[in-house]
Amino acid sequence: MTKVEVNGRAHDLHADPATPLLYVLRNELHLNGAKFGCGMGQCGACTVQLDGKPVFSCVTPLAACAGRKVRTVEGLGSAAKPGKLQAAFIEHQAAQCGYCIAGMIVRAQALLDKVPHPTDEQIRRHMEPNLCRCGTHHRILAAIRAAAGEPA
Repeated sequence: MTKVEVNGRAHDLHADPATPLLYVLRNELHLNGAKFGCGMGQCGACTVQLDGKPVFSCVTPLAACAGRKVRTVEGLGSAAKPGKLQAAFIEHQAAQCGYCIAGMIVRAQALLDKVPHPTDEQIRRHMEPNLCRCGTHHRILAAIRAAAGEPA
């Protein structure tokens, strides 16, 4: 059994410790925000926070999460009451197909939690590991700037 806190709730998980966190989140906890994209930690669709740092959940084994705090996009707000960053993504229409957006939001939130008013360079550098195949990067950057209280 692996004890993990997910979005502020303690869980005793019985999955094999080698199981990727992504599968545990989606299949056992029914948190479907993080997506399976590449399975190799190269696209970012599966990004979640582990103790406040963004990680690729498709390549993070459950064992690495024991006793730690996991935060998913579901822990940042809801459709009925989106968080500040989620609201900025909606306002700036940062999603086209939407597949990458949960990972983008979770990664961006990790930056804003650490650096409340990042520069454009800091935003670009931090967001680089996450890919958007639809090419809405300029809208994503504008949404992050807006959530940070900077001109979009």
